[in-house]
Amino acid sequence: MQKKRANEKQESGLAALLSFGGDCKGEIIASVLLAVAGVAAGMAPYYAVSRIILRLFAGEAEFSDVLPWALAALVGYTAYVVCNSVSTLLSHISAFAILKNIREAVAAKLQRAPMGAVLDTPSGKYKNIIVDAVEKLEKLLAHMIPEITSNVLIPIAVIAYLFALDWRMALLALVTIPVGVFAYMGMMKDYIPRMKKYEVANHHMNATIVEYVNGIEVIKAFSQSAQSYGAFTAAVADFRDSTLEWWRNCWLYMAMALSILPSVLIVILPAGGMFYRAGSIDAPTLITCIILSMGISGPLIKVISFTDNFAMIDSVMREIGALLVMPELTRPEKEVELAGESEALAGESGVLAGESFEFVDVRFAYHEKEVLRGVSFATKPGQVTAIVGPSGSGKTTVARLMAGFWDATGGCVRFGGVDLRKIPMAQFTRYVSYVSQDNFLFNISIMENIRLGKPGASDGAVIEAAKAANCHDFIMMLENQYNTLAGDAGGALSGGERQRIAIARAILKDAPVIILDEATAYSDPESEEKIQESLSKLAHGKTMVVIAHRLSTIVNVGQILVMVDGRIESAGTHADLLESSPVYAELWKNYSELAETEVA
Repeated sequence: MQKKRANEKQESGLAALLSFGGDCKGEIIASVLLAVAGVAAGMAPYYAVSRIILRLFAGEAEFSDVLPWALAALVGYTAYVVCNSVSTLLSHISAFAILKNIREAVAAKLQRAPMGAVLDTPSGKYKNIIVDAVEKLEKLLAHMIPEITSNVLIPIAVIAYLFALDWRMALLALVTIPVGVFAYMGMMKDYIPRMKKYEVANHHMNATIVEYVNGIEVIKAFSQSAQSYGAFTAAVADFRDSTLEWWRNCWLYMAMALSILPSVLIVILPAGGMFYRAGSIDAPTLITCIILSMGISGPLIKVISFTDNFAMIDSVMREIGALLVMPELTRPEKEVELAGESEALAGESGVLAGESFEFVDVRFAYHEKEVLRGVSFATKPGQVTAIVGPSGSGKTTVARLMAGFWDATGGCVRFGGVDLRKIPMAQFTRYVSYVSQDNFLFNISIMENIRLGKPGASDGAVIEAAKAANCHDFIMMLENQYNTLAGDAGGALSGGERQRIAIARAILKDAPVIILDEATAYSDPESEEKIQESLSKLAHGKTMVVIAHRLSTIVNVGQILVMVDGRIESAGTHADLLESSPVYAELWKNYSELAETEVA
């Protein structure tokens, strides 16, 4: 409901933002009401001072006459401070609750979105939206709602009181407002296109900076500095130019508005003096009007300053809305019965084995480019299926369709005899472990990184999985052993070490179906043999799909699929394919020659 409301065109950015405050609407309303009460209480000192001035001019300045009004001013100001403090506290509580809801909604959306849509967006943009852009909303939410209320009501109350004292002085107190607002309108000329240009430049710069930091190793290796790295320099320069251009077009109008709005005394003092000399206004009233008129422009300037905040809210909510309307992998919530599930025997893990995949004329397009062109095959329960082929043939795409990261654009992917799109994701992931060639580790302990495979597993079970994946020995050599932090994205470990940790995670999960997308690509030759031994044990009685680049590891598997240009060129065993598939024979020849060279 919240994400739908946040993207309805008829809603303003503020309304879309407040739609995420469902669990804190009471605090928001209380904050506004207290701000209004604070405004009412804040008028008491003004009224008390005017009463004291009147008594001074009337010669009634005895202590007993002034004391009640002084106390009234003190009580009013105290109530104003208390109301505004509590209002601000509640608005901050509401602000952080709303930011939490927005970030949770975006994170949940990314979990439901296809991997292709997520990977298409630079990580810098996600960081800019989820962290930086959302963080900007905190100050706006915490201060804007109560402050707009009070800063609008204070001038209204003051002007109403001025009209009660002398309508001429009230009108004179308003003279500078339209002139100042007119000057401010000049600053708003072409505001929307300039704001969009600024946003685009800002986001592009943030994404480029993240890319620059992530690629710093390559940049240094090729002797590229920040200045000579063209994309970085251009992005920063574009942001600088767009910002300066905006300010050059605004600063004069802004200076005029900020100078004219507070200059009410230029008008009200000479006019008030003329009225006093003519006898049409008495001194107490004149002084009171002068004092009150100076309290109008300040709150109005604050209200006007919130114009940029409204624009910023609209901008941020458009970005968030664009994320929340990303296409989703639609899955049902009710679990389904998979083929053979009721007859299969439960293993030690309590998870039923025996499920398999079936591709039926599967097609998949990515950026309007067809990657898979009518792929059909089936895996057998308890059998290893290897997928090989030249780079770009579609092997990884097949693996990711199996893992449920994408939906086929044509044909059908079945698991356990059921269309994958009809299986709840929570149910599906119980049966499948996926280990990719790009293994990501969180910056938590190695123990917890492995335990992600089975939350709640004992330390002993984690260690046994690490031993099976041949990573126990190097873990024990680390400074804090299993309590060592993996670093940002696993950066504290080598590529081969990260892969073995990921394999240990899959071993701990003990799912009946294992998908390895070139999972040993970065393993060193010494450890690969041991990893293959552990994977062979892991594969016993399970269905395994292997995207292989080292053909020596798949010569004994039950089924090898050879992919070329998004199609299955041939299928069979290693011996069969050497005779029947020219593509496989060429791949084997090239691999054998490379292996001989490495040995030499």
